[in-house]
Amino acid sequence: MKIRILHRGFNFSQDGPGNRLVYHLQGCNFFCPWCSNPESIAINGTEMISDGKKKLSCTEHDTEEIFAEILSGKMMMFSGGGVTFTGGEPTVQFEALKELLMRCKEAGINTAIESNASHPEFCELSELIDYMIVDLKHYDAEKHKSVIGTSNEKTIENIRKVTKMRDQLLIHIPLVGKFNSSAEDADNFARLIKSFANDKIDVEVLRYHEYGKDKWAQCGMEYRMNDAHVTDEEYTQFIDVLKKNGISIIKT
Repeated sequence: MKIRILHRGFNFSQDGPGNRLVYHLQGCNFFCPWCSNPESIAINGTEMISDGKKKLSCTEHDTEEIFAEILSGKMMMFSGGGVTFTGGEPTVQFEALKELLMRCKEAGINTAIESNASHPEFCELSELIDYMIVDLKHYDAEKHKSVIGTSNEKTIENIRKVTKMRDQLLIHIPLVGKFNSSAEDADNFARLIKSFANDKIDVEVLRYHEYGKDKWAQCGMEYRMNDAHVTDEEYTQFIDVLKKNGISIIKT
């Protein structure tokens, strides 16, 4: 089976616990206008322009080759580390992802995923994943669709289901000015997260940044985010609302 990879490398405690071999898989079914890896969105890769030359953003590999690479890096997975699959959106390549997760579990390798949880069969992966990170970008389906191009109804449905299946879940909220950062937004996020009724959920709030802005031009796309920065006051207020509602906040 083939799998398309944007890039990979080791990170410590940023994409799950311990030292982890992180695979950014190609392709995404969401179109977040603040995406820091816009080259990851196209399913088959993006022709990027750098120094006047074009290059494809991803490379294609056999899953057998990638699993061998994972095994060879096992000794580096210290402090409770393992392998993490992120994106793009890793479930876009669902069958290849599932195969690698199964083989890692059989080999005793700790597995993690960062996903938007929108795939219809997402919950099937839960038993194969030791550490699960889910992005929850908004609480309102219409607002989500108007900005990102796709409803988040399946994401919320899958989070609700998966929280009944596992004792660990980390929810990432990307805090973006004029999209989801107001006090009212914080109240609505808190209400939604509390409705999942799982006291093992942690939440990490990630402030908007422009780290990937230059890549949009390299991908031949216009970066349209204007005045989306979140002030210290807005960030603190948002966090405080979640905490006051009994939600566990962490920072990795």
